[in-house]
Amino acid sequence: MDIRSYIDHTLLKHTATLEQISILCEEAKENRFAAVCVPPPFVRHARKIIADSRVKVSTVIGFPLGYSAVEAKIAEIVLAVVDGADELDMVVNISALKNNDWQYLAGEINAILPIVHGKKRALKVIIETGILTDEEIVRCCLLYGTAGVDFLKTSTGFVEKGASVEAVSLMKERLPEAVGIKASGGIKTFEFACKLIEAGATRIGCSSSISIIRESDNRK
Repeated sequence: MDIRSYIDHTLLKHTATLEQISILCEEAKENRFAAVCVPPPFVRHARKIIADSRVKVSTVIGFPLGYSAVEAKIAEIVLAVVDGADELDMVVNISALKNNDWQYLAGEINAILPIVHGKKRALKVIIETGILTDEEIVRCCLLYGTAGVDFLKTSTGFVEKGASVEAVSLMKERLPEAVGIKASGGIKTFEFACKLIEAGATRIGCSSSISIIRESDNRK
């Protein structure tokens, strides 16, 4: 297994610098990662650096708390697409989820997904599995799987508990085959990344990508 093809090389710290983003993109190109995931203000810069590669540019929407108004998320998406983003990692309204307002969540995704797909971009929906019950995860799989999102993503990486094998396995069991699973949050070793892939993850979002592939190469 070539783990490089699974990796979204990520830098989402609020202290990120232009130089750090440039290094991130060059590393992604050199290692043929699936994508770079950068904060919205850096999308245009990332696009320029990876223009001559197959690496995709991903950015975040409604990040990291998710309770932005739907209209605000749409505005972020439109700007990100204009700047050159290929993929949008959107945090759902966790507050609505925890208040059991599934009607709001359905309205949110039904407003946003046609815009993303109309622009021929991919949508990864972040549900923050580390703070959800199994029942809530299953309901998310039903809602977003039926809606036809491109990926369901475990975590922002900004809460205490990120990706887990158990959550990915549950998502794999409940999602349609066509919906990918992006595991992210706290993935720092090759061994853990492999366990998540074995459980069903089709993308791995991490900032420890270089150390993970070095570990992978050392095992070959």
